[in-house]
Amino acid sequence: MKSPFASRVPHHLLAGAIALALPGTALADAVTDWNALTTQFGVAAGGPPQQFRVAAMAQIAVHDALNSIDPRYRTYAPLGAANPNASPDAAVARATADVLLATVPSQSAAINTAYSNYIAALPACPVSAPTCIADGEAAGAAAAAAIVEMRTLDGSETPHVPYTLAPGRGVYQPTTPTPAPPAPFPQFGGWGDVKPFALGSHSQFGSGRTDFFNLKGKTYTADYNEVKSVGSSAVRGAAPDSEESQIARFWPGGGGNLNAVARTIVNGMGLDLWEHARLFALTNIAINDALVVTFHLKFRYNFWRPQTAIRYADDGNPNTDSDPNWSSYLTTPPYPDYPCGLPSTVGAATEVWRDFFGTDEVPFTFTATALPPSVTRSYTSLSQAAAESASARVYAGIHFRSGCEAAVRQSEKVGRFVTNTQLKGR
Repeated sequence: MKSPFASRVPHHLLAGAIALALPGTALADAVTDWNALTTQFGVAAGGPPQQFRVAAMAQIAVHDALNSIDPRYRTYAPLGAANPNASPDAAVARATADVLLATVPSQSAAINTAYSNYIAALPACPVSAPTCIADGEAAGAAAAAAIVEMRTLDGSETPHVPYTLAPGRGVYQPTTPTPAPPAPFPQFGGWGDVKPFALGSHSQFGSGRTDFFNLKGKTYTADYNEVKSVGSSAVRGAAPDSEESQIARFWPGGGGNLNAVARTIVNGMGLDLWEHARLFALTNIAINDALVVTFHLKFRYNFWRPQTAIRYADDGNPNTDSDPNWSSYLTTPPYPDYPCGLPSTVGAATEVWRDFFGTDEVPFTFTATALPPSVTRSYTSLSQAAAESASARVYAGIHFRSGCEAAVRQSEKVGRFVTNTQLKGR
């Protein structure tokens, strides 16, 4: 049965509490509000794989807490039934806050402030359910404790491993600037061994080997010459307002913040807390598992980045001319090329959204501000956005096209598996 308090809280009464912690955010409901806070605080967890892991745990806890109050979907973790009169908003807040406190303890003070302000702004419980807020907190705490326990020692505690491969044709070598950022480099060599949330193993879905790895082949030659031509700092820097340059900046500048994109998509759709919770949980489960697959393959193939390849004196291919002074438009991330990371997250997320909404035609507009000047992009379909995320890494000069397109394809399989197996309706 639907909780009698599912829509009890007038949202405008909570706006001030959330705005104290997340200024400038358009408020929708408890799930999207706390998803935004998870994005904000989760940055302290580390790189994108670590941030998405935190988000997945938080969104699973939120989903499970709500469904322990009113069981509409199957929970991820086994939980007992909560008080059906419990406050859903209190449950969402407590579930998220407890996961964040466990995973990003450096942000404890800010998390506790946001939580205290939020709970204090909730209207008093009705006479018929005098402990509704405390009961909601209990439901959230139980759900958070369950997922934190399940993810303890899941492999994420050792994200980086030593890299010892010597330079050679086709072999990845770190491309970090000098002086390099803090070690170790390359990063996330151990992420392929993190336990997936839904997949049976990191090998369940993969792009497989390809003729792209043949340095004398047509595919590699075409990819090499394309990224050399369109992804250099000289070419893109000379035309920063071109569509290619804007696309290159958009995705790492905010377009890849897929939780924010999802909040934009669902804004005004009229979905309730349970539907939002399921969507965000499925999205982050899929992104996490896609990244586990991707990093497993990155450090299985150890394929070099364009900057290393183009500067290499002789790759043995007469149709690829080296340039020792070539540099990429954007800074190359500190891990191997194939398959690509960002397109893998976009492929997984868009497949979840496609399955959730039952259509590829989900239009959205989003503005990315992290790499100024800001860039606004609009899409008429999810497949259009996913394809563009692959091209973006080529325009940025940091990936060959084959690895980006392979990443989208393999991660779509991950996303489809997640929606087919997780958090199903009762």
